[in-house]
Amino acid sequence: MMTQEQCSHRNNVQSSEKPQVYKVGIYGWRKRCLYFFVLLLMILILINLALTIWILKVMNFTIDGMGNLRITEKGVKLEGDSEFLQPLYAKEIRSSPGRPLFLQSSRNVSVNIVNSNNQLLTQLVTGSSGFKARGKMFEVKSTSGKLLFSADEQEVVVGAERLRVMGAEGAVFSKSVETPHVRAEPFKELRLESPTRSLLMEAPKGIQILAEAGDIQAICRNELRLESKDGEIALDAQRIRLMRLPEGKASSSSSSSGTRQTVYEVCVCPNGRLFLSLAGAGSTCQINNNVCL
Repeated sequence: MMTQEQCSHRNNVQSSEKPQVYKVGIYGWRKRCLYFFVLLLMILILINLALTIWILKVMNFTIDGMGNLRITEKGVKLEGDSEFLQPLYAKEIRSSPGRPLFLQSSRNVSVNIVNSNNQLLTQLVTGSSGFKARGKMFEVKSTSGKLLFSADEQEVVVGAERLRVMGAEGAVFSKSVETPHVRAEPFKELRLESPTRSLLMEAPKGIQILAEAGDIQAICRNELRLESKDGEIALDAQRIRLMRLPEGKASSSSSSSGTRQTVYEVCVCPNGRLFLSLAGAGSTCQINNNVCL
């Protein structure tokens, strides 16, 4: 058993020692660093929020889209000028109702149609050098669906009622021209000319040249030939004039000594040449046949 003195001594020893206190938390420089990082994080959050709001305002973000870009039920709608730096893939591109579609490029605008193997089928290029189209066939139709122009490897078809050539030199064809009708404009003359070569008009059933309100002139440098293989050539007019026909001269023995005559007859040589001969009581063509030699 512990005596009374021992108990009193133990109590005195315990009372003389100070009680120990354990602190919980962050204190000192660690606490100051934590507060600094929290303050810095709040500042960064505010800056980020302000930049996000500014970007949304500048880019004009809305519920329907961004800026001039609107997302509708029919697709994507762009308002104003738009620039694409990368390829644009779309099923259909069209303008707003009542407004034109405008495509602009600093070099050229190309429209390519390819197949599943990425092979070029049709190409349309508009650039500074001109307008180029590549394909099997090219067609131009009116609003009613009437064919106005068509071109392929075999032929070129002009379906308009009138083909007008405005060049000063007219139309130049390196090969033959096939047409059922050649007609000039009203009150203007029709002129077919070959400056350096011959002009040939050929038809299996005949050629009709008609001028209802004017004259017909056929001018050539060497020969003008009218030929009919199976039929005839008819000159039907109230007056037929053969200008500049040579005049035959009879020999001195067969010449008449009468007065000067002004009446002539037209003679034909065996080679088809025509000449004039002074008319007499009978034919004088045999007398003046020296032109045929």
